[in-house]
Amino acid sequence: MIARRIRELNVYCEIHPFNHFPAPEKDVKGVILSGSPASVRDKDAPVPDLSGIKGVLPLLGVCYGAQHLVHNFGGEVQPSKNREYGRANLVFVNHDDLLFKGVTSGTQVWMSHADTITSLPEQYEVTGSTSDVRAGAYKIKGEETWGIQFHPEVYHTTEGSVMLRNFVAGICKCKQNWTPGSFVDSTVQMLKQQLGNDKVILGLSGGVDSSVAAFLLHKAIGRNLTCIFVDNGLLRKNEFSKVMESYLGLGLNVTGVDASERFLGELEGESDPEMKRKIIGRVFIEVFEKEAHKVKDVKWLAQGTIYPDVIESVSVKGPSATIKSHHNVGGLPDKMHLRVVEPLRLLFKDEVRKVGFALGLPEYILKRHPFPGPGLAIRLLGPISRENLNILKEADEIFIEALRNSGLYDTVWQAGVILLPVRSVGVMGDERTYENAVVLRAVSSTDGMTADWSHLPYEFLGAVSNEIINKVKGINRVVYDISSKPPSTIEWE
Repeated sequence: MIARRIRELNVYCEIHPFNHFPAPEKDVKGVILSGSPASVRDKDAPVPDLSGIKGVLPLLGVCYGAQHLVHNFGGEVQPSKNREYGRANLVFVNHDDLLFKGVTSGTQVWMSHADTITSLPEQYEVTGSTSDVRAGAYKIKGEETWGIQFHPEVYHTTEGSVMLRNFVAGICKCKQNWTPGSFVDSTVQMLKQQLGNDKVILGLSGGVDSSVAAFLLHKAIGRNLTCIFVDNGLLRKNEFSKVMESYLGLGLNVTGVDASERFLGELEGESDPEMKRKIIGRVFIEVFEKEAHKVKDVKWLAQGTIYPDVIESVSVKGPSATIKSHHNVGGLPDKMHLRVVEPLRLLFKDEVRKVGFALGLPEYILKRHPFPGPGLAIRLLGPISRENLNILKEADEIFIEALRNSGLYDTVWQAGVILLPVRSVGVMGDERTYENAVVLRAVSSTDGMTADWSHLPYEFLGAVSNEIINKVKGINRVVYDISSKPPSTIEWE
């Protein structure tokens, strides 16, 4: 969240684990130490090596970061009498301090810590206090080092963006010129230099990430990029043909492969979610590899990996391979002796969309809701069958089209229908029925890391329920999922 807020200020930043800290390079303008679930008093508390940073570069400690700069440099941090969590106000602000330039007295901040700073080292001076926390913020005399016990990155800290701007633009003197347009220009130039006249293949999913990656590469190398779009039979109704048409209309060099029968044949009767994923991944690799071999002299495999995947792939306890399977193509790079190019690996999800708009891509592609890699296989709970998949597709189309037609589609981050392995009693006409139940799921989010259920109008939900039950044979009950993430997930499997 800290990184996202800084990037919203058009300043480029990177996230690194405390024990994978790169040596400061000449273009590094400053460093922020983030919060942590650990306590600085824990035996295994994270201790970053700040040599070459503290006293050399501008440094800001946030929450745990602030407590670390006290606890490990001669001060004292003790457990709070009461856990300090929630809204607080800065009753004292040093307006002469560069970090608090333009910040109002009494401004609201967000606390979330179980420890508190009880004694500051020499040369540390208090620059902000709440009614309960004297050392709510401090500055080290003679150094460009600050510490704050609250979180400027959350919206509840009402002037947090002002403080972050003061740090990155004022103190660190970063130019606020890292924009979607500048990213496109620099990335296209980098891709031209990196790839030269080499040929590249890319597996399109129809989603925002792979589409934007494809058009960045297309802008850089043109027809030397070959995209392969595989229909696994698990896309939305008519999705394959619609997306293919839009790609071809935009001049992309793309090959469409209808492998739906192959996928559905392998998935028939499978109910275990993990097995569904493994089957889909294996078959995709087999289909993709066969199609890729038709393109001669390929040297690179392009992937739509984005920054959260990169962050997740390095844990604080050492490297781990946790990049989501649908963001890469299994072991294909090694198997086919290909090098990997990932033009979006520095971007968050919402930044990918902004880059897509800077590229001039149509809203139909860029405003599409995120769609799970395994497709409808993980929205069809229980055994996979063609009959149930068709039922799900029909219900899903009604829900999505209703969102579009009512002007609600863009207010929702992700939506879909889940077919439950549950039958319920119903009455239609003079007949008693025993048919399927489906769940409507719609959430609001910015990046999928957290999500709240969308508060869609009752009249809208009633109309959708009525249309699904009346038009989709095999469904007699519709329910709406009102759980948020956490503790629930967006998808059901």
